Amino acid sequence: MLSGIAVCVFDAYGTLFDIERITAGSKGALGDRTTALHELWRLKQLEYTWLRSLMGRHTDFWHVTGESLDYALGALGLPDPALRARLMEAYLAPPVFPDAVATLEKLRAAGFRLAILSNGSPTMLTSATANAGLFELFDAVLSVEAVGVYKPHPSVYRLALDKFNCHPSQIAFVSSNGWDIAGASAFGFQALWVNRRAAPREALPAGAHAEVKTLAEIPALLRT
Repeated sequence: MLSGIAVCVFDAYGTLFDIERITAGSKGALGDRTTALHELWRLKQLEYTWLRSLMGRHTDFWHVTGESLDYALGALGLPDPALRARLMEAYLAPPVFPDAVATLEKLRAAGFRLAILSNGSPTMLTSATANAGLFELFDAVLSVEAVGVYKPHPSVYRLALDKFNCHPSQIAFVSSNGWDIAGASAFGFQALWVNRRAAPREALPAGAHAEVKTLAEIPALLRT
């Protein structure tokens, strides 16, 4: 159980939104390279956020997503502008995990305030949440663009404190990304890892306070 919680803050991509299904939607064009494209695209997307943060060369997540897709398509020998356009457009309306809406509704009914804290640009997040019917469920949708650096920089997690004016321990931070959980936990949040693939914990200085396999398990673990 995570106790003393006032706010539940969710990562977006991979946690609420099933980004693997973005590439799966173009399987007809990708064939047996569908999984490889998803994995390489995601890997480079994250690497580029970390590298740009270290280099002090920030650009928004839409551009990073496009740059990492260009790398992945080139590496796999898929120089198809139409395919690139379809994949980028799909990122503006990514599918949600099937238990996302019900979980968020239960948390709101239990009295928790809800927020998204994401690498995504404001335009991307507004589009994604609106298309999925999630926008009205959140008290805030927070983007790293407010600080110009990517997770897991502490200034990103501080955005949630500034918004809700609470102690870090009053925030349950939910993510499917182990490195994001480590960053949030190190900042002082109570970190809840949605470990859908039974991955090992990251060998980093901080880690999850609780671990689940699905979003549906979260409401039973939180107490005010």
